[in-house]
Amino acid sequence: MATVKYDHATRIYPGSEVPAVDKLNIEIHDGEFLVVVGPSGCGKSTALRMLAGLEEVNEGRIWIGDRDVTNLSPKDRDVAMVFQNYALYPHMTVADNMGFALKIAGVPKDEIRKRVLEAAKILDLEPYLERKPKALSGGQRQRVAMGRAIVRSPQVFLMDEPLSNLDAKLRVQTRTQIASLQRRLGVTTVYVTHDQVEAMTMGDRIALLDRGILQQVASPREMYDKPANLFVAGFIGSPAMNLVALPVSEGGADFGSHKVPIEREALERAGKTVIVGVRPEDVEVRQENDGLEIEVDVVEELGADAYVYGRPVDERIVLEGSEEGGERPFIARVDGRRVPNKGDRIFVFPKAEHLHVFHKESGERLF
Repeated sequence: MATVKYDHATRIYPGSEVPAVDKLNIEIHDGEFLVVVGPSGCGKSTALRMLAGLEEVNEGRIWIGDRDVTNLSPKDRDVAMVFQNYALYPHMTVADNMGFALKIAGVPKDEIRKRVLEAAKILDLEPYLERKPKALSGGQRQRVAMGRAIVRSPQVFLMDEPLSNLDAKLRVQTRTQIASLQRRLGVTTVYVTHDQVEAMTMGDRIALLDRGILQQVASPREMYDKPANLFVAGFIGSPAMNLVALPVSEGGADFGSHKVPIEREALERAGKTVIVGVRPEDVEVRQENDGLEIEVDVVEELGADAYVYGRPVDERIVLEGSEEGGERPFIARVDGRRVPNKGDRIFVFPKAEHLHVFHKESGERLF
């Protein structure tokens, strides 16, 4: 097992002046499951391929354990990669696919058979060892790809969106299996996904990238409760956090008729306007005139809970991230047995203990 360290690692593709990955600094602990997440084109797969040796590092260094692997070839890095498309050989059996890398490395046949059987037992693949990939389901093929990585006993597992080809139900089941397997094996794992639900449920820590720049590295709970900036706040969480630009007045910000208290130190840094963030489950909903008035557009009933989607009655109030015309709704979670109707007007304001305040210009968290 090993630690992994990105030390100002940068990748600039030929013909581009903008780095795909820009001065990435992350230290991954021995045995940790780190999930790298972000929108399409943010540089997460490039960062993984840099670690695998499949992409050049133009500046900075990458370390695995106490070895500088920046200029080593992929085969010398002692990592195993699981790809999105499985990359299985169609003419080989499951057993041959799993043991192929060992065969190329000159490992004795008995040792290969032993390692393949051990991995097959871990992954519940024993009944399928003589089958070929076309006779397997998508989930089984992905387990074979995992088995091929396991038999190599690498220092680091690298996984590039391994579940994106699976249907929704199988994706949930397989991500649980992968997380459980990683904890049993204790192998340092770097896992790339664009799905923030996968990131929240699987990772010991999450690294969130945007346009090649690291925004925050933290545990799922810390990233949810204390997003470092507006981008993190808007990306992590489903449904998304409500982000409302509000004028600052004496002692706080005016959330409709409700005053949101803001610490004095934060107020001094804030300027005339702040972005107040509140997650849908942290919204107080009332019928009387106290807070920001919202007109209900849609109600999603989920049984015990319901989500209300609406828009501020005051057209001067626009949610951060809205398209032209203020398209982004304000979302509140309400009791599923007491839901408002479409067209009703309700008043909302954030629970003080779960308030997020961000600088309007820089996007940094004020508190």
